[in-house]
Amino acid sequence: MIAAVRPDTRPAAGSLTLRLAVLFAWLAAGAYLLLAAGVLGTGGYQAEPGGEGIVLAAAAAYAVGGLLVQARRRWLWIVGAVVNALVMAMFFGAYAGDPTILLSGGGLATKGAQLPLEVALLTLILRKR
Repeated sequence: MIAAVRPDTRPAAGSLTLRLAVLFAWLAAGAYLLLAAGVLGTGGYQAEPGGEGIVLAAAAAYAVGGLLVQARRRWLWIVGAVVNALVMAMFFGAYAGDPTILLSGGGLATKGAQLPLEVALLTLILRKR
């Protein structure tokens, strides 16, 4: 006799953390889009004309990263956490002496999404062992 096997319908461990990581990645992407559109200010920073390309690339990277988080591959989470940490370190290193940029709408919006994204990615990485 063949026994029917019922599929496991329980949510995967860390699914809330996974959803939060996706949310924060997409919030970061949205913040970068608002920066590129000029909606969010950057304090005293004056960008080069046509320099919004790097900001749009960052928006695209965070949007794609939000999709890749859902692949549930630990190595992708590690790559994402490393790249995100480097982005934040470069920002804080470059503008540590200028609070008008650090505390600008753009600075607070992007880092306000990137910091909890980093925590969520690290949580996913450490739980997956």
